[in-house]
Amino acid sequence: MTIDSDPIPVTLRWAVRLLRAEAVALGVVAAWLIWSDLTAATTHLTSALLVTGFAVAGAAALWALGGALARRWAGGRAPAIVLQLMLLPIGWYMIQGGMAWLGLPLMALGLAVTGLLVSPPTTRALGFE
Repeated sequence: MTIDSDPIPVTLRWAVRLLRAEAVALGVVAAWLIWSDLTAATTHLTSALLVTGFAVAGAAALWALGGALARRWAGGRAPAIVLQLMLLPIGWYMIQGGMAWLGLPLMALGLAVTGLLVSPPTTRALGFE
């Protein structure tokens, strides 16, 4: 039996949890889009498939990056940060469109997960120091 002498730091553990939670939330959106695509009276098929595919791919990417970071694969940090920073313009345009109740938490989530990913304990755990 091997005991890991260097446990995963709390910051990395929470970053992984939040990435996985985002993946589940985006998966729910993707499931709703699939249902909507199948039940819509009329739709532009190409647009519907692209939007749905983007949601499915995003959920899969977030889940995979969470798993990679849980295994301390340093190469997963940069793409995870990019996906988190993408929440800033999304949240901004939601605020501009009158959905501040959703846009502000999305922006805060993106900044929080980015902060967790660049924090010193996470940086050390991923071997950047």
